[in-house]
Amino acid sequence: MPLKLREQSECKYDILSLGESMVRLSPPGHGRLEFSRTLDVDVGGGEFNVAYACTRLGMRGGFISKLPDNPVGKIIMNHARAIGMDVSNVKIEKYDGVGRNGRVGLNFTEVGTGVRPSVTMYDRGYSSSSMMTPADIDLEKVFSEDGCRWLHTGGIFTALSDSSAETVKAVLKKAGEKGTVCSYDLNFRSKLWSSEKAIATTKDIIPHVQVLIGNEEDFQKVLGFEVEGVDENLSELPIENYKRMVEKVVEAYPNIKAVCTTLREVKSGLINNWSGILWYDGQFFEARKFENLEIEDRVGGGDGFSSGIAYGFLNGMSPKDIVDFGAAHGALLQSTRGDTSQVTLDEVQHTMKGGSARIKR
Repeated sequence: MPLKLREQSECKYDILSLGESMVRLSPPGHGRLEFSRTLDVDVGGGEFNVAYACTRLGMRGGFISKLPDNPVGKIIMNHARAIGMDVSNVKIEKYDGVGRNGRVGLNFTEVGTGVRPSVTMYDRGYSSSSMMTPADIDLEKVFSEDGCRWLHTGGIFTALSDSSAETVKAVLKKAGEKGTVCSYDLNFRSKLWSSEKAIATTKDIIPHVQVLIGNEEDFQKVLGFEVEGVDENLSELPIENYKRMVEKVVEAYPNIKAVCTTLREVKSGLINNWSGILWYDGQFFEARKFENLEIEDRVGGGDGFSSGIAYGFLNGMSPKDIVDFGAAHGALLQSTRGDTSQVTLDEVQHTMKGGSARIKR
């Protein structure tokens, strides 16, 4: 059965993301943290990135979260506001001066090259967003009075704490009751929780989700579904085995209307094969494969795919165009440094139609 979206005219928001946004600090170029004398400042977060990208593409996007009232929190707020992203549902709490009762999480990222992979080091304990509870959000106002067509959240925010997991459940439940389509990126992070905890927690969340997103590791570590024939280095990704896994997922969870999966074959830190598949309304649709994709920064590529999928559904594209749009957007997002999108709608449309990288004058 196809997804049923709320009418645009009855909703204030096309898309909202629920989650944590962090300040990202990275050495210039491909430098190492321990030798850096300067760090580039960016903003990002698995859930935040999706609504941010959709807002850049012209949608009415917003963010639901919690931040302290200090200059670091304002970096995130300013980054969102600069592209017109709504932050009225971000709860701002008084900063205690130390960060014991709430702070902004930090994400230290080294961008890999050659045989050296990209590496992320978190400093996000006791963040304000990790301490969110359902009481921090006016659910009735957001989903009844204002109205929202699409809600996106995921496993990164869920993993932060028991209270953030409860917040995810409450928000998904309320959104679903009001007819909002809910997407969930499984996004397993071994630094945040174990596979056992992820599976135990997520089984109560997935029944409230209509669009499920994740790669091969996510489905295994968060839902317990194996993809046969995938080696530990992910050098080859057998698509037919992916499809069999997806069929098992939708059989187990009949509420799932669409499953989106990125396909990444890692050749080096800066060269990947990149594509994606979409299962929708009983059929599989494969995106164009970007062979030997040259990457500036791979972090955020999956979020670029997810935001492209949401954009495609929200704008009534055909399933094939949706997955092509998502893959093209994810490929382009990895051509720039930082987590959040710097991509325009014209660029995505050009790339998804097979347009070249020939210089434009």
